[in-house]
Amino acid sequence: MLPIAPLLIEHRLIERMIRLMAQEKERLQANIAVSPEFAFVEPRFLRAAVILLRDYVGAWHHGKEEDILFAALQEKPLTSEHRRILEQLQAEHRWGREATKKFAAATQRFNQGHEAALTDILASLEALVSFYPAHIATEDQDFFLPVMAYFSPAEQEALVKQMQTFDQDHDLAAAEQLVAAWEAQGCKCHL
Repeated sequence: MLPIAPLLIEHRLIERMIRLMAQEKERLQANIAVSPEFAFVEPRFLRAAVILLRDYVGAWHHGKEEDILFAALQEKPLTSEHRRILEQLQAEHRWGREATKKFAAATQRFNQGHEAALTDILASLEALVSFYPAHIATEDQDFFLPVMAYFSPAEQEALVKQMQTFDQDHDLAAAEQLVAAWEAQGCKCHL
């Protein structure tokens, strides 16, 4: 197995949550277009999205990429293009964590009764659902497979083992269940 295989699988789960977030953004915008007082925000979904983005994506998935794959690549004589993409991806990870913090803060403010935070929630949803598909496409199509050539089979196996050890402290099944539950349930709070 290539070390990128688990990362690619994780990308599919992230894409599923991003689709749900895009649907929620569109639903909220459609409701607000009828009347701002009928937004019918689903706070449980917003909390679930924050949890997945903060814990699963930001800490776990990006942590695994940065602490294992990217760290190993720093030791390799990368081409200038691969070095550029690596630096771009690292900057994008930082942006994703900051965007998630803003989304979490807006969600918290809204849940505390600050209805004006809905504008920030919508802006955060727009930013995140625009960002993640392009970010994932860069990793999947332009970076992950080509950089595997920098590693010998033994080095690739060592990376897989490091990722498996990293995964022991995380619960992929819980993240999968969170997304699957919202896919099955959907948001039932619209008109």
